[in-house]
Amino acid sequence: MTEFTRRHLMVTAAGVGLASQLSAPAIAQAFPARPITLVVPWGAGGGTDATARIVGSLMEKEFGQPVNVVNRTGGSGVVGHSAIATGAPDGYTIGMVTVEISMMHWQGLTQLKPDSYTPLALMNEDPPGVQVSASGPYKDLKSLADAIKANPGKLKASGTGQGGIWHLALVGWLGAMGLPASAVPWVPSNGAAPAMQDLAAGGVDIVTCSVPEAKAMLDAGRAKSLAIMAAARNPQFADVPTLKEAIGVDYTVGAWRGIAAPKNLPAPIAERYTAVLKKINESKEFRDFMSARGFGVKWADAAGFAKFMDEGNTAMGVAMKAAGLARSS
Repeated sequence: MTEFTRRHLMVTAAGVGLASQLSAPAIAQAFPARPITLVVPWGAGGGTDATARIVGSLMEKEFGQPVNVVNRTGGSGVVGHSAIATGAPDGYTIGMVTVEISMMHWQGLTQLKPDSYTPLALMNEDPPGVQVSASGPYKDLKSLADAIKANPGKLKASGTGQGGIWHLALVGWLGAMGLPASAVPWVPSNGAAPAMQDLAAGGVDIVTCSVPEAKAMLDAGRAKSLAIMAAARNPQFADVPTLKEAIGVDYTVGAWRGIAAPKNLPAPIAERYTAVLKKINESKEFRDFMSARGFGVKWADAAGFAKFMDEGNTAMGVAMKAAGLARSS
């Protein structure tokens, strides 16, 4: 090796060392340098799509780069969640993950789990309410719970498809009361809206879905919400008590939405995202948008979101096993 080569290698090594020392802040300051893709696992026009688009719009203002919302639907959420997980971990592909990521693997639909991602922030959660017909005999949740206990298997419930989040919410609530899933048979539906129609028509006795989804029937005086499965009341429906307030059962669950990236996203970029998402979550524009639609606003940073998803994953596993729907561990 010549002296020139030796000196050249020493200089190069020193340069690499200096670059590595400067890489973290440099990466954060330079990001993003081009448009970002925000993947949504659900169809255009739905609640997840609407939430993603307001987040993307506000993110554009913060980053100064376009944020392109792309709907990747199919496979009960598997297609879109896979697209997020398999993207390059460079910050230019992120996505809005939903509660289904803590459900799909239990059903044997995918191997993806909450820890398949780099969590960035939790943005929203909507707990289910317990809705009954306004013309029915149940004036409060205690009278409904007493009827379920006295006549297991008699009352029917609906709100979503078999094994969907609102079905599992019912199963979890029954379990918290010491009752099996069979205590209230589930009638699958194509969503909350047709389930609420069925409730008003007398086809089912209970609908577990978010209170905003039931709002049209509530406002029309054809249904009433007896409680929500949350730790605190929804300010938009302040007269609806929590399960704990109504019958002393401390059980909470909800449909949620958060932002995540492919696994192994560099920490400086992840931290930049979390800071921007926190600013968005606290902004008047975001909160007014969510409030106008009855959507709940909830915040958790990356570590908090990871813990939230891990706990939810465990709870969904318990509910799915109780309902006989779990096909994997």
